[in-house]
Amino acid sequence: MKTPLSYWLSLPVAAAVLAPLAVLAWLGLQADLAFDASNAAIVINSVLLTVLTVFGAILLGVPLALATTYIRLPGRTLWLALLAAPLAMPSYLGAFAYFAAFGPGGTLETLTGVATPNVRGLAGATLVMTLYTYPFVLLTTRSALRHLNPAMLDAARTLGLSPGRALLSVVLPRARNGIAAGALLVALYTLSDFGTPAILRLDTFTRMIFVEYNAFGLDRAALLSLQLLALVAVILWLETRFGAERERPTRTATLDLGAGWRAATMTAGLLLMLAALALPLLVFGHYLWREGLGEFDPMLAWHSAYAAGLAAVAAVVVALPVAYAAGLGRGGRLLERIAHLGFGVPGIVLATALVYVGLQLSVLYQTLALLVIGYVLRFLPLAVGSLRTRLERIEHHQIAAARSLGAAPFEAFRRITLPLALPGIVAGAALVFLEAMRELPATLLLQPTGFETLATYLWRVYEAGYLGRGAVPALLLVLISAGALVALLTGEERAGEARGA
Repeated sequence: MKTPLSYWLSLPVAAAVLAPLAVLAWLGLQADLAFDASNAAIVINSVLLTVLTVFGAILLGVPLALATTYIRLPGRTLWLALLAAPLAMPSYLGAFAYFAAFGPGGTLETLTGVATPNVRGLAGATLVMTLYTYPFVLLTTRSALRHLNPAMLDAARTLGLSPGRALLSVVLPRARNGIAAGALLVALYTLSDFGTPAILRLDTFTRMIFVEYNAFGLDRAALLSLQLLALVAVILWLETRFGAERERPTRTATLDLGAGWRAATMTAGLLLMLAALALPLLVFGHYLWREGLGEFDPMLAWHSAYAAGLAAVAAVVVALPVAYAAGLGRGGRLLERIAHLGFGVPGIVLATALVYVGLQLSVLYQTLALLVIGYVLRFLPLAVGSLRTRLERIEHHQIAAARSLGAAPFEAFRRITLPLALPGIVAGAALVFLEAMRELPATLLLQPTGFETLATYLWRVYEAGYLGRGAVPALLLVLISAGALVALLTGEERAGEARGA
């Protein structure tokens, strides 16, 4: 049987995804870094931050998922959107805001005259990471709850169980896979995050990899990267142990817990909105009011958008054959899984490997091309996932009809498959653009000389202690993230209306 062209086009993509891992392994073998007390502290800090953040995210996300699913909240859809909104803000912006707001001379003390403690170290990093990751648990748990049959909850209520007992004994055990899925996403995000522990001065793998890189210890940075990847591999292995179990509900259950429960839920939601959204906006708004635009260069926004736009276009071009091959057989699905490895590799780890590649290939070193390659390898799974979902909806008989009428395979692809896949292409490009705009560690390591972006400028002003100059890039990143998400959700809604028409 003739090998499909999409397989041949996907093979270089798979090789490009695997190459950084091979580079890290080769560099790590040359390192002379021993496993000492300092290295043990890095492991302990990273594991503790991950475990505590997962616990905090479950503690917030699960009750909110129950409330937004089963309680008759006024404006339930709006509440869900607000509670999920922290996902639109990069966690390092939250860390920047909390670093600036608390402590002697912080924004809160300046505005209120009340002294506040520093928010740094393990406690501060856990607080910030929890505030910006709990929506993962909220959304995955809520999705699991909405696919449960309400008849068992109704039966428990008729047998005399209180609403709270019914939720604990009947509902939550059946939603454990959704809770686990969200917790695993939180763990992966926390392990790979660089900005929050770096800004709040907690020595984790990501921060120390950056320190070693700046000290020209590329081999030691690679060895630390391999240790971090080992922890990521454990998380990914745990993810495979939880399968999705879905029931077939005929309706969504509701519970009338009374005005007290509704008031408590809305109060908790408002407090979270104040902590995760209002406080950062207050800090950035205060700096903007106090210092104005200052020395902000609008070219920073153009650099961010230009690099992210190139990455978005390149990612969907590269993802198209991979997503197409995934629907053709076992070999294509294997190539797709390899392409997904990039998303499991923390940005700073991937960038460390690409820096070495750039040093060996001087034509790539400190070029925009290498930065775009890093973005594509990192966020390729987002484009592949969007395209794969769209391609699976295309009826095969349409392509077969075109072939029977004499169209060559490429012509059938161009005239039938590609137009029908356009919504998936747009969605994938939007996701890659959004994540590339916000990416910090890979951009710090791979940016060309003089090519500053919004994210890297924010990092520079933090390092220099000029926190007020971070207001404009921070607010722009928030606006861009929110705008991209709104555009994406609007596009999905229109696509759904078009399918229903």
